[in-house]
Amino acid sequence: MSGEHYFSPQPGSEFVPRTIPVTLAGRRVEVTTAGGVFSPDRIDSGTSVLLGAVPAPPPGGHLLDLGCGWGPIALSLALDAPRATVWAVDVNERALDLVRRNAESLGLDNVNAVTPDAVPDDVRFRAIWSNPPIRVGKNELHALLLQWLPRLDRGSDAWLVVAKQLGSDSLHRWLEGELGRDTTVLRAATSKGYRVLRVRRRAATGADATTD
Repeated sequence: MSGEHYFSPQPGSEFVPRTIPVTLAGRRVEVTTAGGVFSPDRIDSGTSVLLGAVPAPPPGGHLLDLGCGWGPIALSLALDAPRATVWAVDVNERALDLVRRNAESLGLDNVNAVTPDAVPDDVRFRAIWSNPPIRVGKNELHALLLQWLPRLDRGSDAWLVVAKQLGSDSLHRWLEGELGRDTTVLRAATSKGYRVLRVRRRAATGADATTD
């Protein structure tokens, strides 16, 4: 990408949109992508593994795609849960523009494609699905996950896909050590060199309900 990264806020390459056919939520559709975003030519292998491993999303509430790219995860959530509010979050403005275009073309009015600081602080998520940007570096990745995973609703799950060769097992151990006793981290699936991690925030007890 000519020295730019998909996590650049403003890609320096020329915006040249193109249409590709993909399957989202079991439906064959066409979406718009462009250079300067993650995996512009197809749904990448990690995202495909994630989408094949997760259960159906909650039918309502707030759902988060963290690091949305051009939107395969967010669009899948919105198609499967039309009454939910889907937050497609990325720092890459071009990616967010593509998500908005794709949501409009698919007739989806429940997708908010925004930068991280545009998500209201009081929003809590009934599900988080993410192919997180591992290549931003360990410190940045850890900060990102510690910003968003604690915003899970009680009794809710985050599903993360990470390549084994990029440190999925060490990330698993780190999450277990950082997220506290009210959170469990399990390896939910392994496929094509990827791990799918399930991060569950336990349901509230009576005491939690008065303090959380």
